[in-house]
Amino acid sequence: MVVLGVDPHKKTHTVVAVDEQGVQFGARTVPATDEGHRAVLRWARTLPGQRRWAVEDCRHVAGRLMRDLTGAGEQVVRVPPRLTGTLRASARSRGKSDPIDALAVARACLREPGLPTGGLDEDALAVRLLVDRREQLVAWRTAEINRARWHLVELAPEVEQGAELTSLRGIERVRAAVAALPGSVRRQIALDQLAGITETTTAIRALEQQITARVTPLTPALLAIVGVGPLTAAKLLGEVGGIDRFTRSAQLAAHAGIACIPVWTGNRERHRLNRGGNRQINAAVHRVAVTQARMHPPAQQLLARRRASNDTRKGALRVLKRHLIDVIFHAMKEDHARHQANPDHSLKPAAAA
Repeated sequence: MVVLGVDPHKKTHTVVAVDEQGVQFGARTVPATDEGHRAVLRWARTLPGQRRWAVEDCRHVAGRLMRDLTGAGEQVVRVPPRLTGTLRASARSRGKSDPIDALAVARACLREPGLPTGGLDEDALAVRLLVDRREQLVAWRTAEINRARWHLVELAPEVEQGAELTSLRGIERVRAAVAALPGSVRRQIALDQLAGITETTTAIRALEQQITARVTPLTPALLAIVGVGPLTAAKLLGEVGGIDRFTRSAQLAAHAGIACIPVWTGNRERHRLNRGGNRQINAAVHRVAVTQARMHPPAQQLLARRRASNDTRKGALRVLKRHLIDVIFHAMKEDHARHQANPDHSLKPAAAA
């Protein structure tokens, strides 16, 4: 078995080949282009034995490479950057370079046999792009609303105190109140800001409708979970990037940073919060857990049992999140199997409730 560790970058990719003992015997640096991908693939095919590509999971610079490798029939796994940092620090060779990083990626793959595979899931990619675009617009709107409020405080404090600037109706009420004020530079800036907020809010709502239309036929089992709406389902679908990359729910829990870390010795068993993993998935599961803690009786009973066993409130919530990962994993597996059995179903509109 030959493991090819890849340190991806925006302009170049560095690939290091190692044997099953982690001994390096080849390296290449190629441009991060289609021709560069084909060139490194041709070189890899000259190496003896079976191949496994280990690509450092850098979201924006590794996606095209993994899609090209998977499309060519290669076996690809994703290596979290935290694993490579640990191996690089413990290696005998000092310093940091692209070949050193690629070697650490390959050795991390050898050390961790259960890494998720790099899948080719175009539906998940499309959903993730839409979700990312919506979140970018929401962030811009929030910043613009904060700037507009300072002008409203100067122009009309009573208008600012009751202003609801995330709904089109609320924005229009504020715009009408500002337009009725005497003309000034501050008034004109505020009107320009409100016009921009209106346009962005309209774009956000259009994206939400598009996301809902795409996600509803893809994730019926996921949407059936209490607390999971179309936006949360879209976030999970896009960030997981194909549930078939994971064989067990424990792998998904570790990937999301929801599996607690053991920190005990002697007679007292303790676990602490895992601050690693994919924080986007973690945040989505946290929102579902908070919703269920408020309105779902089985979740409330689980939290009550954990609190009765002297667990803290946060500790009980972490247990609920770990339980939810199992539920989410099986729901996504069910949706994936359903989609595989009927690939054209995702192109059909969702049935009316």
